[in-house]
Amino acid sequence: MAEPVSYGGWQSEKSGFMGRLSGPGFAMVAAASVVALIPINLGSWRAALVCAPIALVLLLLAFGRVMGLSADEWIVLAVRHQIAVAKKRNMFLSGVFAPRSERTGEQPMDLPGVLARLRILQAPDGLGGQLGVVHDPVAGLYTAVARVTFPGLALVDTEKQNARVGSWAAFLRSYCTEDSAVVRLSVHQRCLPDDGAALRSWTAQHITPDAPAAAVTALSELMEGAGPAATTRETYLSVTLSAARARLAIKGAGGGQIGAAAVLVREIQAMHGALSSASLQVVEWLSPRKVAMTVRTAYDPESQLMLATRAVAAEAPGWEGTGPGVDPALAGPAAAETGWGTYQHDGAWSVSYQVRTWPQSEVYATFLQPLLRPRQNARRSMSLVYEPIGPRRARQELAREKAKRNSARQLRAKTGRDESEDERREALLARSQDAARAAGQGVVRMTAVLAVTVTDLDELETACAELQADAAASGLELRRMWGAQDVGFAAGALPLGQGLPDRRMGF
Repeated sequence: MAEPVSYGGWQSEKSGFMGRLSGPGFAMVAAASVVALIPINLGSWRAALVCAPIALVLLLLAFGRVMGLSADEWIVLAVRHQIAVAKKRNMFLSGVFAPRSERTGEQPMDLPGVLARLRILQAPDGLGGQLGVVHDPVAGLYTAVARVTFPGLALVDTEKQNARVGSWAAFLRSYCTEDSAVVRLSVHQRCLPDDGAALRSWTAQHITPDAPAAAVTALSELMEGAGPAATTRETYLSVTLSAARARLAIKGAGGGQIGAAAVLVREIQAMHGALSSASLQVVEWLSPRKVAMTVRTAYDPESQLMLATRAVAAEAPGWEGTGPGVDPALAGPAAAETGWGTYQHDGAWSVSYQVRTWPQSEVYATFLQPLLRPRQNARRSMSLVYEPIGPRRARQELAREKAKRNSARQLRAKTGRDESEDERREALLARSQDAARAAGQGVVRMTAVLAVTVTDLDELETACAELQADAAASGLELRRMWGAQDVGFAAGALPLGQGLPDRRMGF
């Protein structure tokens, strides 16, 4: 029997300007050094009484930590948030009377914050249907979203488990090329309570008139008892194409948004075989209305019941009402407000977290399962965002990582400081990653963002505590995204491929 494979070696990106100091932190250390030298140059005790406290404050701001952030980063976030509150920029109200486009006659999408620039386009999927394409005109990105199913890892033998994980790794590695137009892949999963309304609606439509009364009664009682205790999971795969990387292909396909959509459709059709090898079954590539529905149900959980019931009813013969999904113009919330540590949207409250530290020890492939454990008081969402890196850039990035760590080790040696085991381990990981890259392995940047949503404010802190406990059981260190909850919600609660910054810096 095959032995289970363990995984590890995640390497955190270093965004420090000098060592672990940010640019402002390094400037404050330099300023503290200058201020501390002033009394020495003047030879004055009075100057020392003034300059010493100033230098001490600057050093505390540079090296101090507040809520997991450096003191200077925390102050910048706090000031920015207070300015937004004072100017009411943290509040969003839906513009139902927004002017229509003179060219198309349609209203633009009405989304808050970082999502305001997105547009949901419609493109033929090559199979007679319509594909919803999320367009970011500022970044030049086009994203398609698929609803997928996965048989899981917990209940299969070790050999199949290793094969499935290896196939997913091979799928990611296939995009670690210099000329790949796909620049981002995202896996999004939601775990939400299900009251069984959609199941009851489907059952009512499919019970035959001659069904035994006792059987109908028993089935109704079973659904009434089991329905409220049920939970559902939705899994989505988002594929993001860069217009800049696919410039020539887009030009050959007609140019503009039409050409970009055609290239994106070609890319997603080409990946079906690799997805099947990884045991991922594509249920459907979402149409514009269904993309909008995934956004709408995240902002307004109460709408899940109505939309699910309507989707089931729309499948019945002779249905003449509104089709499944939501009009893209109505995807956003009616109102939203960003707090320092919470995000209120319609009738729900959410808290978002970013995974700051992955397990330090070797773990098995099922280590993330506790994070999406069913809860009756809250719905959870998690987005894993991957950015494949080409060989040339990967070589540069890993060489830079090794150079930073080597210079830091040399500096510690010169100052007589002992090297910690953590620092020694990071240096070994950097070398092993570079060796794996040289042997043909792919390198990806990745991040994970989680969101927990409740419809009862009294349940929010309990739901947050449960999520953090489950994250600890998985070996993860979470950081609440203070001052950026709206950005965290867009990344963690929506399957739109958001969440990984372009530059090498964290939230």
